[in-house]
Amino acid sequence: MRLWTLHPEYLDPRGLVALWREALLAQAVLGGLTSGYTRHPQLIRFRHSPSPLEAIASYLQAVHAEATRRGYCFDGAKIAAIGCAEPIVVTRGQVDYEWAHLKEKLRVRAPSWLAGLGPSSHPPKTHPLFHIVPGPVAEWEVTQPKKMSK
Repeated sequence: MRLWTLHPEYLDPRGLVALWREALLAQAVLGGLTSGYTRHPQLIRFRHSPSPLEAIASYLQAVHAEATRRGYCFDGAKIAAIGCAEPIVVTRGQVDYEWAHLKEKLRVRAPSWLAGLGPSSHPPKTHPLFHIVPGPVAEWEVTQPKKMSK
């Protein structure tokens, strides 16, 4: 599960569809409707928000808006709660980490999409739910150690 801090406009079609599905799963987890993924680190910041269900609903609303902008037909009725959640604080280090992570994924999966993002996408925008503050990568983030070459 990856609930991107980055604005959904940066995701290629495959990534946007995956984000929609994963955010719907997160909504089910936060609503107590499933027993899986309950300890997933991506959910920590939503759980720490004053209203986790409103936060994930706000998250889903922005993903739905991006899908609609692209002409996709995501079912907005699947968003369980409609509301306006308080912004969630995210660090610049987290945003930078995710930006590098997404670019690496796109290099492999959708190089033409990555090329279309261009230099104007740096620094990247965040999903509208998040507010950037200075700081390192989030403690909950599962970072991959760099492979050592011989």
